[in-house]
Amino acid sequence: MVSIPACFSESYAEARTKFCGAAATAGGAIRSWLNPHARGPNGERLFLDTARFGPDDAPNMLVLISSTHGVEGHCGSGAQIAWLATGGADKLPKDTGALVVHAINPYGFAWTRRVNEDNVDLNRNFVDHDKAYPKNEGYLAIANAVLPQAWTEESKAATDRAFAAYAQKHGAFALQGAISGGQYTHPDGIFFGGTRPTWSNRTIRAIAREELGRARRVGIIDFHTGLGPFGHGELICAVPPSAKSFPRAKAWYGEELTSPEGGTSTSAIVVGVMTDAFPQELPDAEVTPVAIEYGTYSVPEVLGAVRADNWLHQRGDLASPLGHDLKADMKERFFPAGDKWREMVWTRADQTIGWALAGLTRG
Repeated sequence: MVSIPACFSESYAEARTKFCGAAATAGGAIRSWLNPHARGPNGERLFLDTARFGPDDAPNMLVLISSTHGVEGHCGSGAQIAWLATGGADKLPKDTGALVVHAINPYGFAWTRRVNEDNVDLNRNFVDHDKAYPKNEGYLAIANAVLPQAWTEESKAATDRAFAAYAQKHGAFALQGAISGGQYTHPDGIFFGGTRPTWSNRTIRAIAREELGRARRVGIIDFHTGLGPFGHGELICAVPPSAKSFPRAKAWYGEELTSPEGGTSTSAIVVGVMTDAFPQELPDAEVTPVAIEYGTYSVPEVLGAVRADNWLHQRGDLASPLGHDLKADMKERFFPAGDKWREMVWTRADQTIGWALAGLTRG
């Protein structure tokens, strides 16, 4: 009997050990990519690992991705390991393989951050960097409130006033979009999309070409946390309704599927998401991506933790008592303690993987 809570890990190092062990036991072909630009908090080397299952020429490929937003890897890794531990690889339908991508952002996972080693949000980095970046006038208006000089009760109150004033003028959802929609002007800010493709960006593109180049149909599930009701996994369509893959995703997931552009999602409309890389690198395949977003705490609490973590790395002291408190809060907001949440994560993941496999094999 598999203990689902035991599939989850308290650190990146623990998660990597569990993942590689579970993948090897399940008979997966494991590959590892060293991040040459960063080390973990204890000086450890950081890796993106993959495990592949099924025929090399499988026309259908399921792809499970964890840690696009580093700290959210606690959730995604646990779901991936639970899938392996419960025999998911052995239950794959005929002509169907799987690629499990563990810790696409190992720095963020190891350091309990959403961002990578360049302070870049990977889900804003997959834009065309040769073109003008999307504008975010809202972020410009609140940038100083997002990153105050000090982290005090007074500065937090001042930020709350600035955010409230913006929301009163433009609306609460506009405030969420201004903060989290992505920005390309403040490298020291939050939800920064970067000025070039990151190491994770370049690496996942190479993996897609090498591991999925022969597939005709690719179904992607990217694991996230931080938005929505506690423990609920919202299935967010990562493409606009006008995209070719949207009707296919709707057919796979039905009314469970939500759309930021359609106004049915808890997520703001974002640009440059990681899963955009797959149809770009696999132009001859039908690629159907979805993000599964698990609720944890309220949006203000989650965004507050993100801002605090950003302030800590930009202007604070990681070794201070305040630093330790902010790190603990960051982890809890994206990976709630206790077995119940973890069990809810796997129940929804198992259901969603089943829908994806059914969709893939229907053609």
